Amino acid sequence: RLYQIPFEMPDCEDESQTHTLHLVGDFSAPAEFFVTLGVFSFLYTMAALVLYLRFHSLYSENKKLPFADFCVTLCFAFFWLVAAAAWGKGLSDVKAATRPSSLLASMAVCHGPNTVCNAGTTPAMGLANISVVR
Repeated sequence: RLYQIPFEMPDCEDESQTHTLHLVGDFSAPAEFFVTLGVFSFLYTMAALVLYLRFHSLYSENKKLPFADFCVTLCFAFFWLVAAAAWGKGLSDVKAATRPSSLLASMAVCHGPNTVCNAGTTPAMGLANISVVR
């Protein structure tokens, strides 16, 4: 929800005044899907461990239970792939929306004839990139 993030932009006319601008975009859905799937995967793993350890005889005697477990695990693997791809796309959209050159292009104060705007440092996205690889 980048639109909720404000930042201050100086006014070239009056240096004591600033304009409050907001980032553009809402990329929360892929992140929420990724986290929700992670929580459900964890809960299913805990339930499967209880089934494997506590009710081992029921699991080994019933022939449909291992197949159902395999099908649910296969579904989780597929949804995990989809969630990782969605989070990767969401992250690339966040990077594009917060790129310093994109932010400078969206600021009207930087479009003056004798105005030079500098972004300073580029934000570090290493940890965000690692979250997609996981």
